[in-house]
Amino acid sequence: MSVLLDTSFLFALADTSDYNHDRVLAVARTLTDPLILPLPVLPEVCYLIASRLGHSAMRRFLSELVVSDTVLEAIDRTDLRRVNEILDQYADSLLDFVDAAIIAIAERRQITRILTLDRRDFSIVRPRHCDYFEILP
Repeated sequence: MSVLLDTSFLFALADTSDYNHDRVLAVARTLTDPLILPLPVLPEVCYLIASRLGHSAMRRFLSELVVSDTVLEAIDRTDLRRVNEILDQYADSLLDFVDAAIIAIAERRQITRILTLDRRDFSIVRPRHCDYFEILP
């Protein structure tokens, strides 16, 4: 079963001084399932890495991504429709676009596990394809 990657997980993985770095590194080292990077996550994590860790760190992240087995997953119009539904349904929670896109992709691909440090957003949403998301770490 595939696993979806979120910005917070990737940033903590890239930032060796991050409080959660060791925790996400331990999880990353033990995963054998295919990793899927939703494309909306990519500009967000690149911006964070470049602005907080420097341009060379962002380039290193991209270089490692290119040679990894990580699958890049685009969103389509159906996903975008679902993103709008999720954002409307959970408007009081102020979910952001990237999280809603991850949820839409998870539903379409029947994925139940998400690598994220953002427990709040992914635990409040009730996905269509399962009772809840398994959030790692």
